[in-house]
Amino acid sequence: MTPFGEKVRELRKKRGITMKEMAKDLEVSSAYLSALEHGKRGKPGPGFVMQVAGYFNLIWDDAEELKELAGLSHPRIVVDTVDRSAKATLLANLLSRRINRLDEETIQDLITRIEETIPG
Repeated sequence: MTPFGEKVRELRKKRGITMKEMAKDLEVSSAYLSALEHGKRGKPGPGFVMQVAGYFNLIWDDAEELKELAGLSHPRIVVDTVDRSAKATLLANLLSRRINRLDEETIQDLITRIEETIPG
């Protein structure tokens, strides 16, 4: 699941909307919406993100959060460590190889540490 997919699911459930209803209303297939929620599709385009924000009547900060989450939701990323140190390349490779073995608590700890160390 991606951060965008998790948020969309949360908004749908909070409002009691089924995936099928939302897909019909947005004129997309249920399969596409399901794939987005489960991280089986790449990050959504900005037009679709704004369509979803409008669908849920999100304004200001909530719409910005949705856009931010969409930008962070590509399930297959490339980390470019060209012109970085050997340690940066090592870190990227270790994370790539071992991320599936990390539990949620460890993942959250790493996210928090990175966000506190490198804001923005």
